[in-house]
Amino acid sequence: MTSAIPKQPVVLMPGTGSDEVFVRSVFAGPLAALGLELIAPAPPPGAALAEGYLAELDRLARVHGSLVVGGISFGAHVAAEWAVANPGRCEGLVCALPAWNGEPGNAAAAVAARASADLVEARGVEEALRVAAMGSPGWLVAELARAWRRQGAGLVDGLRVAAGRRAPSLVELAGVRVPVGVGACGDDPVHPVSVAREWVGAVRSEGIGETSLVEVGKDREVLGRAALVGFLKACFGR
Repeated sequence: MTSAIPKQPVVLMPGTGSDEVFVRSVFAGPLAALGLELIAPAPPPGAALAEGYLAELDRLARVHGSLVVGGISFGAHVAAEWAVANPGRCEGLVCALPAWNGEPGNAAAAVAARASADLVEARGVEEALRVAAMGSPGWLVAELARAWRRQGAGLVDGLRVAAGRRAPSLVELAGVRVPVGVGACGDDPVHPVSVAREWVGAVRSEGIGETSLVEVGKDREVLGRAALVGFLKACFGR
């Protein structure tokens, strides 16, 4: 697709209920190794989550001229939405763990976000975290505990916005003409590796890198490296 790595700032957004702290832990080191600048916006509050991110991308594009954009899970969806709508301002997509295409429907990540919103609303953040701890790895519960407590009263609305927002369809993704790299975890039932493969297939790319949640638990950067391996494959047409 190209023969060089875009040098624009890389703006990356977190997933549902997550935060910029996790984004930095995943991507700061791997991007620095490539000499690329990371911008990791904090989540806009509550119901402004998606539109706030899109507005921030517009603002940053006015400052920098063009951007490489991406994110994790819902952050990847918003970035791809912006890339589809802004072909002249987007230089690349670096995504990890996309969760669905088009309407969310009963995608596992959407169902989980709706259930989390209901539980937080009915029983509070601490009880919701206790329930999450029953079926999630300890490292993930620790990440959620920090991010959910930080988001406070806006958490429920943010979860519901993410659960209900449409992601770009495969047809829309097929219109993206910049390098697209996607990182996936083969053992993640909430963000199926099949969705990541569909995304790179739609853009006619081999730009996928794979790891596992087990490895992410040991070293957050393995997820960032997986996404950037995919991105480098896409940049150099491999």
